[in-house]
Amino acid sequence: MNSVADIWNIVMQQLKSKLSEITINAWFDELEAVDFRDNTMYLHCPTEFKINYLNQYYKEKIEDVLRELFSTDIGLKILNDAELDAFSGVEQPVKKTGLEFSSDLTFETFVVGPSNKMAYAAAMSVAEHPGENYNPLFIYGDSGLGKTHLLYAIANVLRKRERSANIAYVKGDDLTNELVTAIQVGPAKTAEMREKYRQAELLLVDDVQFIAGKKQTQEEFFHTFNTLYESGRQIVLTSDRPPSEMTQLEDRLRTRFEWGLLVDVEPPDFETRLAIVKSKAALMGLVLPDNISAYIAEHVTANVRQLEGTINKIKAYKDLLGSDTDEETVTRAIQDMLRRSNEYIPSPAAIISYICKYYKVDENIIRGQQRVRDAVQARQIAMYLIRSMTNLSLDDIGKEFDNRDHTTVLYSIDKVEKQMKKDSAFAETVKEIKTNINSKR
Repeated sequence: MNSVADIWNIVMQQLKSKLSEITINAWFDELEAVDFRDNTMYLHCPTEFKINYLNQYYKEKIEDVLRELFSTDIGLKILNDAELDAFSGVEQPVKKTGLEFSSDLTFETFVVGPSNKMAYAAAMSVAEHPGENYNPLFIYGDSGLGKTHLLYAIANVLRKRERSANIAYVKGDDLTNELVTAIQVGPAKTAEMREKYRQAELLLVDDVQFIAGKKQTQEEFFHTFNTLYESGRQIVLTSDRPPSEMTQLEDRLRTRFEWGLLVDVEPPDFETRLAIVKSKAALMGLVLPDNISAYIAEHVTANVRQLEGTINKIKAYKDLLGSDTDEETVTRAIQDMLRRSNEYIPSPAAIISYICKYYKVDENIIRGQQRVRDAVQARQIAMYLIRSMTNLSLDDIGKEFDNRDHTTVLYSIDKVEKQMKKDSAFAETVKEIKTNINSKR
């Protein structure tokens, strides 16, 4: 590892193991490594709003990763355009136009196994004959199993075939945020947003489950879907669950999502994990003995992202600390990865805040004593999720809700559990809320 870009790539890989894809794509996409000097890493971001947000919420996390890598305190400075000019003494290069996709995420670098063979074949078919074979293509499965890789692979095939191809990619959460901003700005901005997606030759929507329950977003997406579908343009969607399990999704969208082909991806088996380890290590120029590769594949079983993170950690040990690629180093890397992937525990405030947004109820009402119908159910679900997602006692949970006693909290939890057993739609709603809270890490 000889350049600041190499260091930043390793830092980003570590951050991807700590933060959600939504966070990475929303706030880290414009960051570029500039220099590393005087125990300080310099990055550049052209958007002032993102700089302020990153400094407020993520600067310490980045510095923590740098401290792990170098075993000493490393500072971080994010430069805006003017600061970059002053820092480097050269003019800023003209920023690329058009949507760019990582050249590493191709069909050639996607490791195929029994758990993802159908999804891979379907994505290949769509890339070769967009709008003809499977429209829409809906790929679903847990996080970290390669769904986004397949989206990017499709885009890279079309972009290679036609450099100027109009490809639109968006995350479900970002689609809602973009619509809210457009509505606030005015009709012209909303029209611009509609044109952006409805003129696309290929529309890729990642984590489409996040539009469920968002009435205006679903309305806009319904018309966008119809426009593209009727004109024979390809739509590819990914989600953590099939449309039938999206209880907050409008029926007219659910049926459209099921028009084409639904394919799932599952956690890879041992042989596929082993192939992934060897492939990712080779791409990074890392030579792993067969017994070490097998050891990683045997112990890291959850998803592809954990495997990649483990290999990145091993490479960091080797590049930064000169550690040998032996079982001790690999064991340490695996333990680090598993600890990070399991350490996220949302705060009661984060759980309550999300439920308030989900049910459109004021936080003071949920925390208080008012028995408004929607507020009562939202309050009970909040108590249930705080109990199941945190280490708080019943008494501590009660303190979050205007000092209710533990018997009241226990009654609410019991009521939610009973309703989940007899009402599958309600159970899916609770599951959806829990999944979305976890994705906000």
